[in-house]
Amino acid sequence: MSHATTLALAVAAALAAHGAQADQPQEKCFGVALAGQNDCAAGAGTSCAGTSKVDYQGDEWKLVPKGTCLTLSLPKLMDGTPRIGSLTPLTRDLPKA
Repeated sequence: MSHATTLALAVAAALAAHGAQADQPQEKCFGVALAGQNDCAAGAGTSCAGTSKVDYQGDEWKLVPKGTCLTLSLPKLMDGTPRIGSLTPLTRDLPKA
């Protein structure tokens, strides 16, 4: 197999994988995005995509594959409490006023 053929197959596989992910049903998951990587929503100081101020900001959301929000692996809170995503806005990890 030539180098060009191998490269073309790799690109095609990557595009197919991306397309399959895009076709999968998505849901809004609050409190799972890193700062500046939210898809939208939130409270004061956060208008929409890319405007979250802190990691895992509870009042902003990120689109995730449907059914995965509550099972995402996230770092624990400062007090050791497990941090989980939510299908509704949270009051944790909000930016300081």
